[in-house]
Amino acid sequence: MSNRKALEGVTVVELATFIAVPAAGRILADMGANVIKIESPDGDNLRYTAPTEGRPLDQYENTTFDLENANKLGIGLNTKTEAGKKVLFELLEKADIFLTNWRPGARARAGLDYETLKKRFPKLVYASLTGYGETGPDKDLPGFDYTAFFARAGILGTLYQKDTVPMNVIPGLGDHQCALGLVAGVLAAYIRAKSLGEGEYVSTNLLHTSIYTQAIMIQAAQYPDYGQTYPIDRRTTTSPFILAYKTKDDRFIQVCMPVYDAYYAKFISCIGRPDLAQDERYTKLQEVAKHGRSPEMYDIVWAQIEQKTASEWKAIFTENDIPFSVAQTWEEVLEDEQAWAIDAFYRMKYANGSEKALVRPPIDFLESGLPEYRRGPLLGEDTGAVLKALGYSDERIAELEANGDVIVRKA
Repeated sequence: MSNRKALEGVTVVELATFIAVPAAGRILADMGANVIKIESPDGDNLRYTAPTEGRPLDQYENTTFDLENANKLGIGLNTKTEAGKKVLFELLEKADIFLTNWRPGARARAGLDYETLKKRFPKLVYASLTGYGETGPDKDLPGFDYTAFFARAGILGTLYQKDTVPMNVIPGLGDHQCALGLVAGVLAAYIRAKSLGEGEYVSTNLLHTSIYTQAIMIQAAQYPDYGQTYPIDRRTTTSPFILAYKTKDDRFIQVCMPVYDAYYAKFISCIGRPDLAQDERYTKLQEVAKHGRSPEMYDIVWAQIEQKTASEWKAIFTENDIPFSVAQTWEEVLEDEQAWAIDAFYRMKYANGSEKALVRPPIDFLESGLPEYRRGPLLGEDTGAVLKALGYSDERIAELEANGDVIVRKA
């Protein structure tokens, strides 16, 4: 096994805040790229989101910032000053990939749009991620996954129990999916740049990513004479074999048997109703739907599942090869043996002595092994080292700091 990472020797400049683009930068860093994260003098806003996530606000134990920014170098840079912008362009001169989540209008005003940079850096891979895309009337709207991914794209308007309220959404769910898409595009563009000697512009956005993740049902919505219009009452779902049911101990078990007919006899027997295994009223989903019997079957399954605990059903379903999972809490996921077996987590020990489980991106390499998990940089932590690599003297760095062009964190 070689410890050489896939992207060793590749330099990435990241000019972005919050989650989606930094998450993409983190994945590239894990792959071995030298990722230089540029922050404004105030720092990435993600440094300060702890209270909304139920964590203490502590820059020395910042699990969310580390999740998105591990293994990067960090430089504090004022890109609004002439000297600060000069540093940015010097970094881009040495970069293979540029990542940003600045909105199109802001980039254009700062002279950081693709057409401008392409003339100066013709081999650069320029990667952009926005809320709503880069064309159309809403291209310059502020975009977060709560709004562009969950609400605008249809998740919150459809995927909730009819006559109740939308689900409680969480940060990062849409951002991380978007980040994976951006990484895929960046890697393809980088291969193109290396083979043709030409740069490329690759972009994605939260709106399109969400529409893509829901594509099966969004496309099906074009057939209003078939199926049901969402939001729906789960009790009337066409197939009752793809729902979650409550157990005796008030847990939920999600079953997933998309081909109802193939699983019917086994499943109905497993849950204690073998008397219905050959009942022609229920054996074929087409007949169940045709005669409106889905609620009847839902009630039968619900009544049976309520008779045993989640642990008891887990044993029964596992033995009978029924696709299922107990609906776990986050606290349980943190203790999940299978999650630890696949290295979903890493134990980070902070300088203050605290140890926390931090999540790894879901990409593994056999030959180069697992990446290390070096915490995200403190604001301006690597400014001096990065500038020295560009040829700046200690005196010049001190001058830039005094002028407010850079932030240099002292050891």
